[in-house]
Formats: sequence, structure tokens, C-alpha cells
Amino acid sequence: MANAGASHISMEYGITGPVYTISSACSSANHAIGQGFWMVRNGTAEMAITGGSEAPFSFVHMKAWEAMRVVAPDTCRPFSKNRAGMILGEGAAIIVMEPLEAALARGAKVYAEIIGLGMSADAHHITQPSHEGAARAIRAALRDGDLHPEQLGYINAHGTGTLTNDPMETLAIRAVFGKHTERLAVSSTKSMHGHALGAAGAIEACATVFALRHGILPPTANFTELDPECDLDVIPNEARPLQVEYALSNSFAFGGLNAVLAFRRWPA
Repeated sequence: MANAGASHISMEYGITGPVYTISSACSSANHAIGQGFWMVRNGTAEMAITGGSEAPFSFVHMKAWEAMRVVAPDTCRPFSKNRAGMILGEGAAIIVMEPLEAALARGAKVYAEIIGLGMSADAHHITQPSHEGAARAIRAALRDGDLHPEQLGYINAHGTGTLTNDPMETLAIRAVFGKHTERLAVSSTKSMHGHALGAAGAIEACATVFALRHGILPPTANFTELDPECDLDVIPNEARPLQVEYALSNSFAFGGLNAVLAFRRWPA
């Protein structure tokens, strides 16, 4: 059952508040983290333990993805002109969210502040994404976090390495940030850990948090050639030491379901 992981966590740690699983394909973890954030912010929950896990490596599952012709024959090259598709990954990531006062009172290490969630639906196509829908989710995350586009310094992109996603995401980013796009760093960590489907947003949220905390932006690995349709600063191949104050983590799922998280750096 889809909620097995959440149920086992609740039993292991004696969690008796709301426990449930969200299933929205590749946006599942961002939806879950965002809803946990909202529940803590509005007082519905004192604390949220949330994230995502996925273990898709089986012969049948791999053949199904191969049949969709979105899996790369060699490696994942997000935003590169010669990209040929995604590479699947599996794993899990969990984050704990609570009010700042509660975290400080118990001596918890604060890694970053989550400040916004934006959600939208493309209402367009089951597998072909719409940049208008993605842009709506990005704008919603900025509004929820009370952010101006010019305050953003880094975006952890959905960046699957497929022919359709990367130009779409570029259009969405440019639609929201306009001229500020030229000063934005954007990278896809899927180039390194693969596309972990329901766990992708959680893994990438953690990557974004650590990028803020340590002042090192992760690269887009395997990049070989600039694509005019993906004309972003994609941090090609090597991590970049750069301290930024605000960052987004994008997730855009099959079915046209979009969820974007906004984070603020916490002084170490």
C-alpha cells in the first residue's frame, strides 16, 4: 500500500497526529513537504516529518519507462543540446519542520527556513508539460514566501534531461524572472542522482538546503553543449562557491501537477 512508509514511521516513533501519503507522481515529495509546512505554519501540527521515498528498480518498471522513450541510452544531460532523456534513480530523503522557537528551545540544528509553497495544474496533457502551468507554480511559491523575483539567487530545477521538459522549464523561469534570469544560477542535480520519481523533490529539497547552508551551488553534471532553447546559467559540470539568500526547488510531474518550494538561508 502506498502509505506503508508513512505508517511504519508513525509506529516506529509513536506519531499519533495526521499521517498520510500524497501521490502526485514526480511532485509527490514537494506536495508533501509543502503541506507539512503549511500545517505547521497554521498550527494544525506542532511538527512535521515529511519527504519522499521511491524504489523503482525492477525489470518490469524499467521496461515501462523505456517504452515511453524518455530514458537516456547513456547518461542524463539536463539542459545540454545533446540530451537524450532521464536516468532513473531511487532513494529517500526526510526533513523535519517546526516553528523556529520550538527548534531553538530543544537545541535543534537549523539548516534553513522553508518560506513558501506554490502549486498548480497544467490542465493540458498527461505527459507533455506546459510552461504556463510551471510558471504559475513558481509565482505562487514567490507569493507565499513574500518574495520578489529579484531576491532569488538559485533554482534547483526539475531538469529531467528530456527533450520536452528542459525547454519548457527554461520558458517558465524566463516568464517569471524576466531580465533577472541572467543573474540566476540554475542546476539539475538529477544529472547526478537520477530521477527518483516520488522521492525526487525531497532529495532536491535537501540539496537546495545544503547549497544555502554551505554556500556551494551544485552543478549540472554531464553538460557538453549549450542549447539555445535552454539558455540559462546551468552551473555546468563543477560546483560553484556562491552564497545566496533565497532559493527555489521545482517539481513538475506527469499529469501536469506542479509544486515549487521556497527556502531562505539560515545563518550557520
